[in-house]
Amino acid sequence: MIPSAPKSIPVVAIDGPSGSGKGTIALRLADRMGWHILDSGALYRLVALAGQNHSLPLDDEASLEALARHLDVQFLGGKVILEGEDVSKTIRSEECGKNASMVAAIPGVRRALLERQRAFAQGPGLVADGRDMGTVVFPDAELKIFLTASAEERAKRRYNQLKEKEIDVNLRSLLEDILEDIKARDARDSSRRTAPLRAAEDAIELDTTELTIDQVVESVIRHMSARGLIEVENQK
Repeated sequence: MIPSAPKSIPVVAIDGPSGSGKGTIALRLADRMGWHILDSGALYRLVALAGQNHSLPLDDEASLEALARHLDVQFLGGKVILEGEDVSKTIRSEECGKNASMVAAIPGVRRALLERQRAFAQGPGLVADGRDMGTVVFPDAELKIFLTASAEERAKRRYNQLKEKEIDVNLRSLLEDILEDIKARDARDSSRRTAPLRAAEDAIELDTTELTIDQVVESVIRHMSARGLIEVENQK
């Protein structure tokens, strides 16, 4: 099936907890459609990393907000450049992810990154993944998807992802530890004061625990077609 180009500039918002598959699904969809992609989590990871590089405590809200407003970052050919340094691999570490979750709970940081995220919405369309894409960043998105999966399954995915990317999986990154971190992150993301993790009222919830990546992608494609965002043609 080949999706045709949309007639307007639609936004597909994909939200969900850590390890639910939203990043992989969003990337596959954007690549298939030829649309832009927003990995909002990367922005918070970048703020956390920049704060660490500048020796800022994770509870220094004012300084981290100012840093977020003037974040020196470039996305070049699949690489992420922070203040002139390639940090593509660094921001995917478990430590950076945990720090990003803490930074993302700061209201000022979220406000500082809001317009930067919305600026990603360009033709022919945008697939945006995160935790508040459908509730805060793009509340008028034409399609909102909320992905879920069991904590155990998400921990397994994250563990395998770290190994595939050849990121050091040390004693702190054993499966049991990753599961504990995921549960803690879920609690932190769901209970924060600003933009807590939750499904938008009009979001379609998909449990990906027993589904393959291709099955989830096809499901989202069907929902996009049903909303009239794309026309799906069968090609023999």
